[in-house]
Amino acid sequence: MPEAASAAATRAAIGDSEFDRDTAVHRRAPGVYALDLSAGWTIINAVNGGYLLAVLGRALGDALPHADPFTVSAHYLTASRPGPALVRTETVRTGRTLSTGQASLFQFDDEGNEVERIRVLASYGDLDALPDDVRTSATPPAIPPMDQCFGPEDGPAPVEGSSAIADRLMLKLDPATLGWALGQPSGRGEMRAWFGLADGRDADPLSLLLAVDALPPTAFELGLKGWVPTVELTVHVRCRPAPGPLRVSVTTRNLAGGFLEEDAEVWDSADRLVAQSRQLARARLG
Repeated sequence: MPEAASAAATRAAIGDSEFDRDTAVHRRAPGVYALDLSAGWTIINAVNGGYLLAVLGRALGDALPHADPFTVSAHYLTASRPGPALVRTETVRTGRTLSTGQASLFQFDDEGNEVERIRVLASYGDLDALPDDVRTSATPPAIPPMDQCFGPEDGPAPVEGSSAIADRLMLKLDPATLGWALGQPSGRGEMRAWFGLADGRDADPLSLLLAVDALPPTAFELGLKGWVPTVELTVHVRCRPAPGPLRVSVTTRNLAGGFLEEDAEVWDSADRLVAQSRQLARARLG
């Protein structure tokens, strides 16, 4: 049984959870890190893009003089698979409040040649040093109470073999965005959910990189089937999240030419907008 599924009585701490162990990187040389991508964060056979972003985010947090991701932009070049991988980082610029770096994750083909999977450019800083002044017209998404929402355990997996990552998440979906599960997609391109890690670990900036890419794709509510591979994903982390479950809202306004965008907002238990993202993904038409 996965650790995450058996941790109902014990709340994992930040730094000592399955997510932390599965995103751990080991420095081989300055700026070079070895790791193993866990099969526990897969969708069918591919590793989830948000999990990959958290892995690269952890490596950059170690390589740069600042620890917190502020903005992370990733291009997904080839599908990652569970198993050994290598991350190479490079410091682009360091300043008093922000440092910028880039990182690439590599795996190996059958002949032992390196294959680049994902390339990231990111700026890091100190979230605790940000001013408290907030001026916003954004409002938290209206999601019913958690006991009125539904998780993966309440129905069949939307894609055969996609349950590995679901076992590691606390995901409760807004019934208003579940028409696709009943064979009646709304056509609105919306997905909303309560989100957390199944072992009870509270959110931190790294897990926010996972949260923006962890919900079922909005393409399901547009009437499409099959998974939606990410082409590019940019995340803005706005502040350190308060303890407690997150609320995630994802919308798509335009599907054209076989591609769609997903705009995500992540809100914490203190009603603060803690992360935003935009993703370009390929839609499998027909």
